[in-house]
Amino acid sequence: MLWLNLLFFILSCAVLVITSTILIKSLIKISHFLHVSEYVIAFILMSLATTIPELFVGISSALARNTALSLGNVIGSNIANIALVGGIMILIAKGIKIKTKKIEKDAFFLIPIVILPLILFFIGNSISRIDGIILLAVFFLYSLRILKRRKKFKKPLVLEEKVKRSEIVIYSALFVAFLVLLFLSARYIVKYATLLSVDFALPPIIIGLFLIALGTSIPELAFQSRAAQLGHGEMALGNLLGSVAINSTLVLGVTAIIWPITANFMLFFISALFMVFLTFLFATFLKSGSKLYVVEGIALLLFYIIFILIEFYFKGIIV
Repeated sequence: MLWLNLLFFILSCAVLVITSTILIKSLIKISHFLHVSEYVIAFILMSLATTIPELFVGISSALARNTALSLGNVIGSNIANIALVGGIMILIAKGIKIKTKKIEKDAFFLIPIVILPLILFFIGNSISRIDGIILLAVFFLYSLRILKRRKKFKKPLVLEEKVKRSEIVIYSALFVAFLVLLFLSARYIVKYATLLSVDFALPPIIIGLFLIALGTSIPELAFQSRAAQLGHGEMALGNLLGSVAINSTLVLGVTAIIWPITANFMLFFISALFMVFLTFLFATFLKSGSKLYVVEGIALLLFYIIFILIEFYFKGIIV
């Protein structure tokens, strides 16, 4: 049974990688047709798409009144997105050039966004329905800010290659079709990751913080890595920053509105601190120059390994 679960987990990952490649090509064509920068369309459209697994986990946990699972999933996913996905993305691309300085400001603006749900939790010892409404309001305001500033971002360099209306219909249909396939593969990744956690006798908190978080982060990993590899670094960065923002606002907001998020926050305290630290570190990397270097990608991956070691050590003490 262990090997069967492992086999299906790997197959699901393979399907997800293939679909993400087709989604990237469709998004590039859509961005060219709309005359919108790849960064903006990846931030808004693809980030919403790749965070659907986290949203489904949040809604399911809220309906089951086990919202601690969603909180752990969001914190774990954000850490995985910045450190693991970000690190791998930089290494695969052998460094990412930053052509638009506005991206640096968006990264620093992300810091208060990831801190906000933690503050709300500390104030009321939970994230209430009112807090959920606040988080949703922040999500819409942040998205509007990106859309209003879309002209300040670099436009695609190949706009001379005009996309016909008939073509955009085809690429839009492909986008929707493969988006569904992406969601299904992500769903099975979560399913078999959970079964593997039972096979390896891991505690529930580790499931939410690591296995499910890693499973729901695989769409971002596949999309960003492939985008960076194909030379679309700003699209990859837009998806990374957008995914973290959406997780911290939309996902937690919707979950809290359905059912207030309550948990023993001390179990998540170190993870939350790590999430804030990594967000600040990534923003600093973006600010330090016009390129994300391989050594910075290695540093992010090392921090993720340190995070895993610390978490397993303290969970062993607490549990």
